[in-house]
Amino acid sequence: MTTVPRRDRPGFYYPKPPATWWLRRPNYVLFMLRELSSVFIAIFLVLLLVQIHQLSQGPAAYAAFVERLRSPGWIAFHVVALAFALYHSITWFNLTAVVQVVRLGERQVPPRLVAAANFLLWGVVSLVILFFFLLGG
Repeated sequence: MTTVPRRDRPGFYYPKPPATWWLRRPNYVLFMLRELSSVFIAIFLVLLLVQIHQLSQGPAAYAAFVERLRSPGWIAFHVVALAFALYHSITWFNLTAVVQVVRLGERQVPPRLVAAANFLLWGVVSLVILFFFLLGG
């Protein structure tokens, strides 16, 4: 392991961690997966903006764009992006329950109950969107 000089304290050195430091503990791996999930979500959102732009270009341009999205590579990307979006959402709701303190009078609501309320609301909103999607289609 190499050492790197400290800028805040000249003459002091600290060991430089290897590039695979995050592979040492499962919690570090999960943290890095959460960070990686934002890349896939960002790519998905750029793709969504391109899709909206293609929609504004007319039916033929939009149909050609949708046809390109039917390739196995894009379908696989969307499956991976969905998995990452679900993982990101689940970890976010669990984190919010710990960070957000909810009080009822003098008592603090347990973090598990806050997380359960988040997941319940997420499920209700998802069902409402699904209902309107199936009703409209």
